[in-house]
Amino acid sequence: MSSARSNLHWLWLSGAVLLCDRLTKLWADSALMLYESVALTPFFNLTLLYNRGAAFSFLNDAGGWQRWFFLSIALVMGGVILRWLIKLPPKQSGQACALALILGGALGNAWDRLYLGYVVDFIDVHAGGWHWPAFNIADAAISIGVVLLILGMWKKDEGKASND
Repeated sequence: MSSARSNLHWLWLSGAVLLCDRLTKLWADSALMLYESVALTPFFNLTLLYNRGAAFSFLNDAGGWQRWFFLSIALVMGGVILRWLIKLPPKQSGQACALALILGGALGNAWDRLYLGYVVDFIDVHAGGWHWPAFNIADAAISIGVVLLILGMWKKDEGKASND
């Protein structure tokens, strides 16, 4: 049980992601009009969008069932990630950080789905006429967490290969 207690301190990061996500979404929803785009730099806009689907607006117009489907997935995965975090050996801080980021992001988007029926997106990055789909702080935290997990696995595999 001591490893569980030592890893639970990573939940501060999940809470910080959730809080930052909620505050920025509340700000974007009150400061911007739907579909309004405010250019901040030549490659970065704030554009308020409501995403009823998943990543890249997948199933955005599916008729409403997707809200509960994606909310269920987020809650189940949140439980899996929390359990993984608790069982993780204390010395694996990189993996714990990654899991905490993913958990905070999943909870941020789950909150939107539960209370609003859609996810608030507002970060719009673009270059040379190419736009990345709009996203939010929760999406960024999930993406960073997944990249950290992959890099950690790659580093672990690389270490195994050099020891063989």
